[in-house]
Amino acid sequence: MKVDFPGLVREELPSGNFRYRVRPEGNPKRKIKIHCQPGDDDFQRQYLAARRGEKPEPLRQASDYAKPKSIGWLVNSYLEYLAKRVEAGTTSAKTLKKKKNLLARLLKRPDRVMLIPQEKLIEMQDEMSATPAQADAFIAAIGVMYDWAAKRRYLSQNPAHGIEKIYIKGSGSTPWKATDVKAFFAKHKPGTKPHVAMSVLLWTGCRIEDLTILGRRHECILDGIEAIRFTPCKKGSTEVTIPMLPPLKDATRSMKVEGITYVLGRGGKPFASGDSMSAMFKRWCVDAGLPHLSAHGVRKGLAELLAELGCSQYEIMAILGHSEAKTSEIYTRRVERWKLALTAMDKVNLSHAWV
Repeated sequence: MKVDFPGLVREELPSGNFRYRVRPEGNPKRKIKIHCQPGDDDFQRQYLAARRGEKPEPLRQASDYAKPKSIGWLVNSYLEYLAKRVEAGTTSAKTLKKKKNLLARLLKRPDRVMLIPQEKLIEMQDEMSATPAQADAFIAAIGVMYDWAAKRRYLSQNPAHGIEKIYIKGSGSTPWKATDVKAFFAKHKPGTKPHVAMSVLLWTGCRIEDLTILGRRHECILDGIEAIRFTPCKKGSTEVTIPMLPPLKDATRSMKVEGITYVLGRGGKPFASGDSMSAMFKRWCVDAGLPHLSAHGVRKGLAELLAELGCSQYEIMAILGHSEAKTSEIYTRRVERWKLALTAMDKVNLSHAWV
């Protein structure tokens, strides 16, 4: 069956699949097999070669060059699988980038066996002990890759299972206080990028990566009230709709250069990623004499403030876009515990007065 391209023939196989062959120009009796179909990245190269009467070689990937069933073959096969998921929109490009960075250590000796002994993985984890969170992320990435391989029967066991974490999670980033926000705004005046960035973080409760997308296109009118409606970048987040407070509107209208997003990078374009936005915001914090603070702490500080003001965990969920109540409960529970402790101490003092 002919399709759009001259000489291109699609043939159905007994299996129900299709293959594509091309008749060379000037030789209609001959058919040359190509290894892709219309729409594929390599289609034009293979099609034009076949039209000239040449047999095209299939486009090869890194896994094609690696030693079969080696660790190099496995890592590249897994990353190529993730790349296809990114193209399909089922995996984020950020996830693929992180996996590449974490698994790159395994490609230093790509010809080694696919199944790394558990004691060797622990040794590699120990070598990264100076950055324990990264070390644990490395082991976790290997574990996910081996699970993927096991489902495809490339191997029968996962040596990453059972390896204990070495990173002890602390209390996280430091929450911003009112005095910190004042110090930041004292350094970064209205009309500057830092001022707009802080205003958006503070008055929307968004995450740092959301600054790469938020702009006037997310503004709307609901019940006669100006509002902002957006879906946070974090996977699994629910849509957030909040009133647009005057300080936020004033800040976003103070910029001389306006673009698709409230906060613009070089050339008036949005920041390329949440990581680049986060690094820039950290520089602004240092400039304001606040090196111990970060963008994430703004959101955390807002959550604690909302809890202290008496907002329920569901109200905090609505403002911050939490998809699960247990996330917002972290802040309300801490405030409720303090209030209960005060009540209990009052009762103790009262009973002591009777003695």
